[in-house]
Amino acid sequence: MKLGFLLGYSGKHIHMPIELIQQAESMGYDSVWTAEAYGNDAVTSAAYVLAQTSKIRVGTAIMQMPARTPAMCAMTAMSLDQLSGGRFIVGLGASGPQVVEGWHGVPYGKPVTRTKEYIQIMRKIFEREGPVEFDGQVYQMPNQSEGTTGLGKPLKSILAATDIPIYTASITPAGLRCAGEVADGVFPVWMDPNKYDVLGESIEQGFEKAGNGKSLKDFDIAPFVTVAMNDDLDAAYDALRPWLALYIGGMGAKNKNFYHEYATRLGYGDAANQIQELYLSGKKPEAEALVPNELLDEVSLIGPRERIIERLGPWKEAGKRGEVGSMLLGVQDPVVLELLANEML
Repeated sequence: MKLGFLLGYSGKHIHMPIELIQQAESMGYDSVWTAEAYGNDAVTSAAYVLAQTSKIRVGTAIMQMPARTPAMCAMTAMSLDQLSGGRFIVGLGASGPQVVEGWHGVPYGKPVTRTKEYIQIMRKIFEREGPVEFDGQVYQMPNQSEGTTGLGKPLKSILAATDIPIYTASITPAGLRCAGEVADGVFPVWMDPNKYDVLGESIEQGFEKAGNGKSLKDFDIAPFVTVAMNDDLDAAYDALRPWLALYIGGMGAKNKNFYHEYATRLGYGDAANQIQELYLSGKKPEAEALVPNELLDEVSLIGPRERIIERLGPWKEAGKRGEVGSMLLGVQDPVVLELLANEML
């Protein structure tokens, strides 16, 4: 199993922990991942890290697809791939309608259709077998819609490319099927290593649709795994409750919250309903208090050092089965990163 860790997106001022990243590189970490919301962008941060490292791979978790055309994303990926000696990973996501329509000012549309078309176009550009033409529901190349000049022509990338890996962020059945069909990996926002089928059934349906013998041997399931190491177990639990309460209760509308639905598929439907009801009514502390310890333990690593080591067992077993290829750690503590490297690498 490979290890990576998440940088997240910055607040008002960008801070890149380069010394920590270089330490992780020396420990054997495979990857580090940048992010974007509606402040700093993921690509500039990735380029900055790639320029100051030599072995560790750098991915974007995520690049917001509606913010860039597929061609622009492919150009960016090919440029960073060449400049870094093949260390860049494309990580894509649909983002959400609040950001897509409110910040980028474009329609949210059909995220799964967009994802599939986006990756298909990027692959065509990477392959450089000829000028790229595409006629999809979301993207047309050349575009001949209303307002165009009619002068657009199919083009072939000037820049050579290798087979750059493409990951998608998803937890919905449709999104997971899409990832299994067209991507090289997927990063769920969280995962229970003992409940692979919650994700795996849809992913394997995508493999079947790909129709090329694709399997877990060709695909990396890379969940985000938040770590809260603290000798005070209750304090460790409490540190992570706001995180899950926000996603389950506050991400999306009452009847359209993918994280609420995911928690339900993991077996926590009753708790998810109560958390959402309280969160949306403005009772955030009460909602946070209802996040089950059991759920936190299933998807995170929590507690004193020895307890975290013990709870790595299911992750190791999932790795042996090929059901988890990478753990992307939600922590930036060098002590914790070293502990996980010693135990997993």
